[in-house]
Amino acid sequence: MITATAPRAASSYPGTLALTALTPIVWGSTYAVTTELLPPDRPLFTALMRALPAGLVLLALTRALPRGVWIGRAAVLGILNIGAFFPLLFLAAYRLPGGIAGVLGAVAPMIALGFATVVLAEKPTGRKIIAGLIGIFGVALVVLRGNAQLDTLGVVAGLAGAASMALGTVLTKRWGRPDGVGALALTGWQLTAGGLFIAPLAFLIEGAPPALDGRAIGGYLYLGIIGTAVAYWLWFRGISKVPATSIAFLGLLSPVSAAVIGWVALGQALTLLQVLGMSIALGGTLLGQLPGKPAPAVVSEEPTTPVPALAR
Repeated sequence: MITATAPRAASSYPGTLALTALTPIVWGSTYAVTTELLPPDRPLFTALMRALPAGLVLLALTRALPRGVWIGRAAVLGILNIGAFFPLLFLAAYRLPGGIAGVLGAVAPMIALGFATVVLAEKPTGRKIIAGLIGIFGVALVVLRGNAQLDTLGVVAGLAGAASMALGTVLTKRWGRPDGVGALALTGWQLTAGGLFIAPLAFLIEGAPPALDGRAIGGYLYLGIIGTAVAYWLWFRGISKVPATSIAFLGLLSPVSAAVIGWVALGQALTLLQVLGMSIALGGTLLGQLPGKPAPAVVSEEPTTPVPALAR
């Protein structure tokens, strides 16, 4: 009889990837919502409104709080994925015109490859390194403009934000979840921790909250519910089922989504070069999902009839 180790079930894997890919696609709408509906020049308040209310609602729904070692882990993940990432992302966007912030964000898959090598012992394959470079090039064609200018603080913030999200993704994969705790509860823990980290920064740097009209309230509700609570739940759910490096490559879809939304909803023109860049970025994303060389199956053979001792 021949027995072999069962391969990973593939039937749900593409579905999980597709569902997780909705997260960066939704994140691509953040720019349009922020510029069209929200008060200007309040990035920290916007980050706070995205994270803390959604986190508290999820805590109330799941009625699960971190315990023991997970108190510290939830705080670390919340800061990396939310509390540090949001402010760094907005700071880079404000200080880097011409889409350079989007290009720096596209470096995240390459950074995740490095972190995964150290934390998860996932050796980067040549295919994924090439996919990361292709993704960066494609995103650059989508978002860069001829008048783009560099700003040292903005560049540092953009790279630090990409590194923060990449490390948060890898550590989320490394630590998993406590027994009996679902992805929704883990999302609530991180959003709450990240929101509590942002709150004092928002009030110290930006002062009292601005007056909100109906459009702003609607924008914050969309970002909090769809763009944060639902999107991060799908993201963390995907991390538990898919290799961390594959998840990181899905982030390349965010600037592509932002460009398409700007074209459809805001009437922004798309050049042929941008369309080409979208195709290249999508190609990098798909290439980053291809599995590496599979490990050989473990095969053991057992004879069906007794074998004489002298013949062995």
